[in-house]
Formats: sequence, structure tokens, C-alpha cells
Amino acid sequence: MVKLSSVQHPEPPTASGTGDKIRIGFFSFTEITDPGAHVAYNAWHQLDHLPEQLPVPGIAWGQRWVSTPACRALRAVDGERLAPIHYVTLYLMTEPVTETLRAFAALAEELHRQDRFFEARRSRLSGPFDVLGAAAAPRVQVSAAAVPYRPNTGVYVMVEEAVSDDGGDADLWRRPDDQQALITVDGVAGVWMFAAREDGLGRWRPGRHRITVCYLDGDPLRVAEALWPVLESRRRDDLRTVFAGPFETVTPWHWDWFEEQAAPAPSA
Repeated sequence: MVKLSSVQHPEPPTASGTGDKIRIGFFSFTEITDPGAHVAYNAWHQLDHLPEQLPVPGIAWGQRWVSTPACRALRAVDGERLAPIHYVTLYLMTEPVTETLRAFAALAEELHRQDRFFEARRSRLSGPFDVLGAAAAPRVQVSAAAVPYRPNTGVYVMVEEAVSDDGGDADLWRRPDDQQALITVDGVAGVWMFAAREDGLGRWRPGRHRITVCYLDGDPLRVAEALWPVLESRRRDDLRTVFAGPFETVTPWHWDWFEEQAAPAPSA
């Protein structure tokens, strides 16, 4: 049984299962506002932006996934705030957290000044989250800490929020069974869980939101269907799920998922 540590602020917790290296995950749930700009966005992010961010001291890993039209159709929960998103990006960051976040933001600002930023996008949810804990399916053999570095076919992402406005009870998140049930599903290689931390902008309160990332090594669409019973069993009175759905791994130069949607309608 995996034991999850409590969320402590302002210092991030040492999360069970993740080792001492990774302390926070920086998420961006992104909507592309121009239907015809997906190829340009993917070229920018995968060939320019992500390669520039990964060498920043303190960034251990970064990856982005796509909610294809087929993935969107299998969302179990699609709350209004996150319904428009097309992509989710996750950067895993190490200590010193404050310096890492500053360097991360400074590079983004510098790239923007160089006109190397993509404007036809909107972050529906973005910010740093403390690592709560992780678990790996026994069949994959690697440790839970190694799961994000293992090749994956995609992820299944759940975003939950505390029903209570104070959201201050860290015990709300210490539910090892939440992870254990997920890693029993065929195609789920491992699970990492994150809790909101104060980002200095007043957008998040500690303990108010939780993000669960299931790393997949099976067909994301098939795994999404297999996860439905587990999602039902996770329902609790103190938590509200605001998003749950699959994403596929982005393969370089294979960015045509939305071209049919962007094509102009034939003239009458």
C-alpha cells in the first residue's frame, strides 16, 4: 500500500513513491483558439518551446499530450472550465522550487520578447502543483519515480476540487486506495498525484484542487473505457470531479488530428 504524504506549505512535501528528486509539477491545460492553427502550434511547442525549457536548471522532464476528437468523445467528466482544452503539458521540477519557477518564467518572457511565442492559445488551467505521491503497476517493474520517463501511449487525467470552500484539510488527499485502484486497470503503467500550491497570484489555495495523471502503455481509448468503473468508485461527498479524460502522446511531425475540423465547408 502506498502512503501519501500530506501537503505542506510553503515548503513542498516529500511525496511517497516519487523519490526525493521531483517536488512539483507545472501544468498547462491549453485551448487552441484558432481551429486552423494546430499544426503551427505543435511545430512551435515541440520544436522550439519545449526544447528551450528542458535545459532550464530544475526542470527534470516535460511532455505534452493531445485530446484528439476520439479522446474528447470519451471524456467521463467535461466541466465548463476545461471543456475547450486540446492539450495538457506537464513539467516536472526539482528543488530549489522557487528558483526553478523563476527561471522557467524568465525564459518564457525572454522567448516572448524574441517573438517566439504562440498567441492563438489560451491556458484554461496553469500553474505549479505539489507532488502528493505515486504508484507503479507491478507488471511494469520500474519504480513509481521512473514512470514519467518510461515511454507512454498517453495519459488519463482527472482534475478534482474540494467541495468545501476552505479546502484546507490535507487528509482529503491522503487516499492510497485512489492510486491502487487505478494501477490495477490494464494499460495503466503508473499514477502520479498532485495538489495545488499557492502560486503567488491567488489562483490556487493549498489543498483546494488535485490532479491525478495515469501514465498509459495501452490504447488510451480502450483504457478510458476500462477506467469508468474505477472513476465511479472514486466518487466522494468531499470531492467534485471537474474533468476526467484521455490524451494521446504527441508524436513529432504527426499533428493532423484536427485538420478535418479546420477544413472549410464545401461551397454549395
